[in-house]
Amino acid sequence: MRNNNHNNQNVIEVHSLKKMFGSFTAVDGISFSVPRGQIFGFLGPNGSGKTTTIRMLLGLLPPTDGTAIVLGHDVRKQALSVRARLGYMSQKFTLYNDLTVIENLKFYGRGYGLHNRKLRERIDYVLEMANLKGREHQTPPSLSGGWRQRLALGAAILHEPDIVFLDEPTAGVDPLSRRAFWDLLYDISAQGTTIFVTTHYMDEAEHCENLGFIYYGRLIAQGAPGTIKSQHLPGEVIQLTPVHAAGAMQALTAAHEAGNLGDSLDVSLYGAQIHIMTRSAATTADAVRQMLDRANLAYNDFDIIPPSLEDAFIRLVQAQNDPVHQR
Repeated sequence: MRNNNHNNQNVIEVHSLKKMFGSFTAVDGISFSVPRGQIFGFLGPNGSGKTTTIRMLLGLLPPTDGTAIVLGHDVRKQALSVRARLGYMSQKFTLYNDLTVIENLKFYGRGYGLHNRKLRERIDYVLEMANLKGREHQTPPSLSGGWRQRLALGAAILHEPDIVFLDEPTAGVDPLSRRAFWDLLYDISAQGTTIFVTTHYMDEAEHCENLGFIYYGRLIAQGAPGTIKSQHLPGEVIQLTPVHAAGAMQALTAAHEAGNLGDSLDVSLYGAQIHIMTRSAATTADAVRQMLDRANLAYNDFDIIPPSLEDAFIRLVQAQNDPVHQR
């Protein structure tokens, strides 16, 4: 986590923003703000309203209700005034496959109003930043996913936007390329550019300075990653790797619901592992071990770990799905 000294002025102010498509509510009255120079993460599963929100902030989609102020402009009334100061990288890496790397950058640069010396300077910057030198004459299909991703990012920041919106920029990209991409984002943010990034990767969300958790159109939590975890995860996590995950999960869930699992708050399955949220790991750990031993359920690893954002997100979603929270 970086701790830059940003100007505290908000470059995005969203109040009760809503978008309906017929009777379907895609975004349901969300409110949040983003300070200048920050990396803001918009986190949520597919279909939760992330892309719809971005399209409204870009002025590409009119809100049904509420307001969105971007760089001091109301996007409902002044979209054209602000659009030139924004960059956008879509999920699909919108590049022209029949144009080379350099031709793609020239095309986008001219579209942003860059010409002659300024265009050459910005293209040189992007080639250097994205480590694309030597690949200028390749076409996008001949590049790996990671290189196409860097090219798409470079095209989005050619005109030095105040804010760059990145919609699921690392989806389908290998882990090493994802890490290299985030290093680029840190560099861009350090130069004062505000980054608004949507993701469903929890490890990436940990790198953001502030987050908004959106779930089926509703903002269910927001704040710094550490703040969200401390507010919504009052305790510790026991992580174990059972030999038979399904059987262990069934037994632990039943014990938790019967109140026989110490101070457990929640039992969740994470692939081959099980996380048990608890107020007191010391007392709950003994109860978990005893129950597993009685049921002859073997396990390999048994650890007490700090809560993760994924733990927080699951707990928040479970709270939303509880009948008390239903509309």
